[in-house]
Amino acid sequence: MSESKLWQAKYADAYKGLDYQHQPLQQQFDSGVRQIELDVYADTEGGRYAHPSGPLTVAAANLPPDPDFDPNGVMLKSGFKVMHVRDVDYRSTCQPFIACLEQVRQWSQAHPKHIPIFILVETKQGSPGKLKLTEPEPFTSATFDALDAEIRSVFPASELITPDDVRGHYDTLNEAVLAGNWPSLDSARGKVIFLMDQRAVGPVYVAGHPALRGRVLFTNSEPGEPDAAFIERNDGPEADIASLVRKGYLIRARTDSDTKQARANDTTIRDAMIASGAQLLSTDYPVNEPARWPGNYVVTLPGKAVARCNPISAPTCNSGLQGDSAN
Repeated sequence: MSESKLWQAKYADAYKGLDYQHQPLQQQFDSGVRQIELDVYADTEGGRYAHPSGPLTVAAANLPPDPDFDPNGVMLKSGFKVMHVRDVDYRSTCQPFIACLEQVRQWSQAHPKHIPIFILVETKQGSPGKLKLTEPEPFTSATFDALDAEIRSVFPASELITPDDVRGHYDTLNEAVLAGNWPSLDSARGKVIFLMDQRAVGPVYVAGHPALRGRVLFTNSEPGEPDAAFIERNDGPEADIASLVRKGYLIRARTDSDTKQARANDTTIRDAMIASGAQLLSTDYPVNEPARWPGNYVVTLPGKAVARCNPISAPTCNSGLQGDSAN
């Protein structure tokens, strides 16, 4: 595509980190993926991201135009949008956010015995930086109220696992998870769990909702905090992750980032994170999408399983994972 060629020529190093793609959500689920990340931008009025700079740059360079990224005018309408990087990496397989949610629910209803699907939501905001990208709309408490409402408009309470469900009769989420109050696998089948990626916006989301009362997403917290249930330890270390898993926390780790490990076929971090016991392993190269560079870096569980008994917290469990497998 013309735009990709321009970005690659002008910002070669930065482009390397964006040089990957993913299949539509339902195809990912069919292949065994049960954790996805959606990068979400607020667009209360509509149209904020409807005119990215990429096509203008292509026209100025007298290159052939790329296909219209928004032929149906979705970006002109109000509502949350899904993009990796506005103005730069803005072509998504589903748009807007609510359409992505509807795709998840359709697949979930067609596969009611699936283990929980985890949706990591990265709320995008902050300074445009040197590239002078479109100024994103900040996420306020009201914006998060709207985000929760949009999720609940697609998923009824019976299809969600929320902080209230896990907290139960405990005063805080932290107390609940340390007491092992997560739902059982059988009761969690067919459900969806939403997680917040950005720790910086956690306080805004929690404000007025102590220990996440009434909220949909689990915040990316720290051990001991009232809202602590989900914790990101993207880079480990392995021993720290294992310790947190033993205590009952839900941990997300990354096996690769910015194409670095994939280009070198370096499996060091991947293997350490798989052994760490982190329940959520994030990769840009799941079994259906191996890297195209020599070695074809890929991340799978043993036997290419959809899920497994946790090697740290339940190494001898009777898996009970039957009924959910890649198509």
